[in-house]
Amino acid sequence: MRTSTQAGYLIGRVDSGELVGVVNVSEIVRGNFQSAYLGYYAFSPHAGQGLMAEGLGLVVSDAFERLGLHRLEANVQPGNEKSRRLVRRLGFRREGLSPGYLMIAGRWRDHERWAILADEWRERR
Repeated sequence: MRTSTQAGYLIGRVDSGELVGVVNVSEIVRGNFQSAYLGYYAFSPHAGQGLMAEGLGLVVSDAFERLGLHRLEANVQPGNEKSRRLVRRLGFRREGLSPGYLMIAGRWRDHERWAILADEWRERR
């Protein structure tokens, strides 16, 4: 899952090794942009334990430090309150709404656009 335009991560429990979730940093654009999209999902048995927040935080750090990105963007369906809370908790700010952004289950779905810059992430740490 690692190419010049994508990096994939598995989030696992340290104590049991169980898989908690998956994170993708995709559509990495270099040059003057240094930006990518952040996609993620968690497996329900581990929901509500803070594991995805911890794991996603490590991925964001890696994206800004090792990958040298300047900006990460996460697009979240407005009704997905858990995902909205997660990106907000990590310091992402809502930039706007993208109507009909992505087709899911045969329907074009609106998404909120959330983003964070490397400098904003470093200030939080």
